[in-house]
Amino acid sequence: MQKEKKKSTISNSVKAYSDYGNFIRNKFGERVQKISINVGFTCPNRDGSKGRGGCTYCNNQSFKPDYCEPQNDIGEQLKKGIDFFSQKRNINKFLAYFQSYTNTYAELDLIKDLYLKALSYPGVVGLVIGTRPDCISEELIEFLSELSKKYFICLELGVESTLDRSLEAVNRCHTFAETQEAYKMASNKGIYLGAHLILGLPGESRDEMLQHAVELSKLPIDFLKLHQLQIVKHTVMASQYRRNPEKFNLFEIEDYLDLLTHFIGLLRPDVVLERFISESPSDLLIAPKWGLKNFEMMHLIEKKIAKENMWQGKFYKELKSDSLS
Repeated sequence: MQKEKKKSTISNSVKAYSDYGNFIRNKFGERVQKISINVGFTCPNRDGSKGRGGCTYCNNQSFKPDYCEPQNDIGEQLKKGIDFFSQKRNINKFLAYFQSYTNTYAELDLIKDLYLKALSYPGVVGLVIGTRPDCISEELIEFLSELSKKYFICLELGVESTLDRSLEAVNRCHTFAETQEAYKMASNKGIYLGAHLILGLPGESRDEMLQHAVELSKLPIDFLKLHQLQIVKHTVMASQYRRNPEKFNLFEIEDYLDLLTHFIGLLRPDVVLERFISESPSDLLIAPKWGLKNFEMMHLIEKKIAKENMWQGKFYKELKSDSLS
């Protein structure tokens, strides 16, 4: 980790990669549950500021919990979320996860008020804030830096791809250079920095996807979420897939496992891997339909890593150029 204040270490005696669950247990001494919050913000590629229609793959209903409704205030959403998870497990600490859309895309005073309300709720020990690289500012970073002196603060940026042509094709309306600048602005401020990446965007080759690991490793990120491209109903991409399915090379399970294994080997070893896959609700998912639960996929991933004698960062020091061929 790049920040001095992080004293905890991650135990990787079992897993061949830096695991988020281990990190959280080492950090807090117990399990901590994220509680998703939807405050009704939009995105600059939706409201006309930069574009219309949002990202071509995006349907927020595909990952938003039932309790997470913007018409409910933050306290009510947190109560419902905490009650939901407390029925299943004995959990005492929670992270307020500002998840839907772009959660820094509003007036700064409103943003501050919402974050402080979440942190004032009993049991909430920090924030995870999902946003875009082009929607942060020096003033926001300074505010989050102050909060980080008392709370766990993570800023999670949607990188999605390191290739500008892919970002343009999916209507992100920002460049990878803007992503790099955003991380530079937010680094060394006491804030944990996360990244989200989609593997399998149309037109990206296997070598280009592996190169994402190389480029991400150059960024000051602490956490990384990965998932396979999914075609979800009620999205622009669903219409594109229906018209031109040949332009999409969706992963078979074995191909995805193979890519992940090599991706991990190229990744900087201290980046904490928070997620490898995602599965949209069955009533929204068009493809690929793997029919496996998350724990089943995790078993397959770890089995593949062991079979290939792979570990995170195995090839990290060996990289001499941008070529992976």
